[in-house]
Amino acid sequence: MISLQPFQTPKPSSLSSPRSTRTFKTKIPNPPCIYRTKRRHSTTRVRSLLQYNRKPELAGETPRVVVITSGKGGVGKTTTTANVGLSLARFGFSVVAIDADVGLRNLDLLLGLENRVNYTVVEVLNGDCRLDQALVRDKRWSNFELLCISKPRSKLPIGFGGKALVWLVDALKDRQEGCPDFILIDCPAGIDAGFITAITPANEAVLVTTPDITSLRDADRVTGLLECDGIKDIKMIVNRVRTDMIKGEDMMSVLDVQEMLGLALLGMIPEDSEVIRSTNRGFPLVLNKPPTLAGLAFEQAAWRLVEQDSMQAVMVEEEPKKRGFFSFFGG
Repeated sequence: MISLQPFQTPKPSSLSSPRSTRTFKTKIPNPPCIYRTKRRHSTTRVRSLLQYNRKPELAGETPRVVVITSGKGGVGKTTTTANVGLSLARFGFSVVAIDADVGLRNLDLLLGLENRVNYTVVEVLNGDCRLDQALVRDKRWSNFELLCISKPRSKLPIGFGGKALVWLVDALKDRQEGCPDFILIDCPAGIDAGFITAITPANEAVLVTTPDITSLRDADRVTGLLECDGIKDIKMIVNRVRTDMIKGEDMMSVLDVQEMLGLALLGMIPEDSEVIRSTNRGFPLVLNKPPTLAGLAFEQAAWRLVEQDSMQAVMVEEEPKKRGFFSFFGG
């Protein structure tokens, strides 16, 4: 009768030959139950890291005309347009960015293209140039183009309005080079005629706001105007977020902003001093190497815009205060 006993590897002695010290090991495959016992959050973390290693899938019909607005000035509309537009171009999509701010254009400065703007939409409408001559192609990414409505400190003709911008978008659709995937419209501040003109051809809107009460009041007003104009797909980007002030209860959290406005969250941009440096150099944040936190946040917002996705805001808990021995007695 054969008895089954566990095999024990003999310990090599100093008098044994080199052949006796060899041990043969066989690789036993791990059982599948080991993979099932891993923690769930580790799998989610791996999936989130691998998500941005692929190209985003374009959702919706092209071209997608997106207006970037806020109502209040100085919240970061132009910065968002420049960084999101170049992020889309880096993803491989063709983008045309239209600076619809009449007389106070700044998008060409943020992109470093101010010296290459020779013609504008006004010259195209007057018949002084062709549309392809007014489009300024970026040398860094050839699938990104800039189109300005007018020159600085100039006034539009009386007949220019929403219908003229709709004609311009239709002309971009029918041009020989092909229809662009995205048409981004940098909306001017306020809710006057320039705002109405900019939102007329759009079917999507990105609302840029900051976590302060003045910006939120204007954003709520603009949301109502966009819905009245027939734009239902509205997402927001909360800019200049400081987690240290949120923990100290000196600033509203992104979750509070989302509950107040009731909009889907496209992205959260942290406060970053590199924004001023990139603006002065005409070099957007998303092109910096190594990337900054704000640049990565803009890239992720562009990714969600392509796939028509949104993010979920989380609550930043306040750090617990250290309690001493006498706190038990109320001290």
